Amino acid sequence: MATGLLLSGTIAALLTSALPAQHPSDGIVDPPPDRIVIKIATVNGSGCPQGTAAVAVSEDNTAFTVTYSDYLAQAGGDSDPTAFRKNCQLNLVVHVPQGFTYAVAGADYRGFAALQPGAKGTQRASYYFQGSPNTEYRTHPFSGPHHDNWQATDSTEWAQLVWAPCGVQRNFNINTELRVAAGTSAPDKVSFMTMDSTDGDISTVYHLAWKECPRP
Repeated sequence: MATGLLLSGTIAALLTSALPAQHPSDGIVDPPPDRIVIKIATVNGSGCPQGTAAVAVSEDNTAFTVTYSDYLAQAGGDSDPTAFRKNCQLNLVVHVPQGFTYAVAGADYRGFAALQPGAKGTQRASYYFQGSPNTEYRTHPFSGPHHDNWQATDSTEWAQLVWAPCGVQRNFNINTELRVAAGTSAPDKVSFMTMDSTDGDISTVYHLAWKECPRP
């Protein structure tokens, strides 16, 4: 299991098209120049067996990337009956510079899908801070025939961002899921959907927004 990377950052613009460049009235600021530490506290799920998920922080502190190497769901043919759904829950410890808080403004998912005519695929994700009643869900459906790379993007308008509480450590939870249903496809045909790329890994990028915490 990866423990994350600790990287020095430089001032840069916010990295998400869902947000305007800056909002003085609501306190959104450029990323802090100090380093961020993000590490995986726990990782559980059939889509991310131990040792197959890693997290890294971008050098400009605007994003972090989760990489998987064994995340595939399939149905049809002689597929295992439990293989139609794969999931992964990441519990991340995020240490941010003093005086700042953050929100996840967007996420980019990529993979490959081979869906037979009549088959269906679904990518779903939810996000929440430990102890918070607010959970954000996003779902992206796919239909066969499809034999190509896929991409899904979750974005949140700045007014609806859920910010980490200031002055309190709250782990950030990301739950992702892939589902494949054979549907009306031929029973001997296998359909699958994977978070994967040409080098065998997928990189899921989560874009961050920043603002200063109120002074005591």
